[in-house]
Amino acid sequence: MAKSEIELLALLRELDDPERLERPLHYDRVATGLQFGGLVRRLEADFGAPCESERDTQDSSEYGRVHVPADATVSGTRIVVCVSKFGPLAEVCADNPGAFLGTDEAHQEGALDLGDFATVERALADLGYVSVPEELLESDYDGPSRLEHFSARPSWWTRFFGTVW
Repeated sequence: MAKSEIELLALLRELDDPERLERPLHYDRVATGLQFGGLVRRLEADFGAPCESERDTQDSSEYGRVHVPADATVSGTRIVVCVSKFGPLAEVCADNPGAFLGTDEAHQEGALDLGDFATVERALADLGYVSVPEELLESDYDGPSRLEHFSARPSWWTRFFGTVW
């Protein structure tokens, strides 16, 4: 079941540890990799196409990304799924993070089919991820970590998916 914006903000604040910017205290690289591998396989099966992936991103709070190829989507625009090293956090975007103001804008401009989006969201939920809308992640960061060194305008995306060094 999708979480409300209030619930998602509470989760972001709960996961935010100013002492650990790149990964949480009890980060399990192997378990994260296995879960991510399951996501890649699931999206390949759901979209009937091989999906490129990047994993174990260095100097970042993002673990990796899965790219659903454009030719496997209804709209002809690739879908990118970003996974954080912080627990279950994931983000779904059309083309690339920041290419649109969010999934609503991408849908309105014809770049993201709602059926394809629902397929990705279902896969994330089934595998234990919590999808956080790009619109929320791009909102101003107001947590306890000091991020002003990393970005002129820190956002929740900066905190949980961005470069932390």
